[in-house]
Amino acid sequence: MAASSFDGRQLSERVAGHVREAIMVGELRASAYVRVEHLAARLGVSATPVREALMILQSEGTLRWEPRRGFRVVPLTRGDVEDVFAVQAHLAGELAARAATVLPAGEIARLRAVQRDLEDAARAGDAARVDALNHEIHRTINKAPGAHRLASMLAGTVHYVPLGHFGRVEGWADASAHDHEAVFTALDAGHPEAARRAMSEHIEHVGRLLLEHLVDNGVLDRAETCVP
Repeated sequence: MAASSFDGRQLSERVAGHVREAIMVGELRASAYVRVEHLAARLGVSATPVREALMILQSEGTLRWEPRRGFRVVPLTRGDVEDVFAVQAHLAGELAARAATVLPAGEIARLRAVQRDLEDAARAGDAARVDALNHEIHRTINKAPGAHRLASMLAGTVHYVPLGHFGRVEGWADASAHDHEAVFTALDAGHPEAARRAMSEHIEHVGRLLLEHLVDNGVLDRAETCVP
């Protein structure tokens, strides 16, 4: 990956995001060592932002520093994944509930048009397009209430979701194509609790699909996860 692909925000944060995603999809396995020089060469960046990124991930508990050996991946558990999506579902549900009282009818109509494009992209198998349109829908709903701190807290949980691998997680594109209707219906009706429930259930659904993906790819043990 070229350095230019990391333009747009602090380099160390972009590198940290890359490593988070690699761990969440199993490209970096539990107990593997992450070497500063190797990662810097692979990403086409200097060692300094990579070292800063690994320190960020250590502070989060994603990596563990071992003296004279380096940074090591902390094993990912079912609980880790469930916790991320439980918090995300709660925050996204609250923002959707608030959006139901302030989002104008014209904006909801625009979101429905975006949704139609998303469904077309899903049928065409264009995961990148589905991801972009899905982001636009959620961004609009999350920003509508003007609850900037709450939206910022939600964004912090999204850092742990491997959106860069959107097309690789079985069912994610379909979930974006089909789960949103209940959200739009609640927004149209101006029903905060229905919007909260629909959005929370959508996020929980996405989390279950990621768990299944991690089991299927050997990142989580099937017996430990008990995915139905």
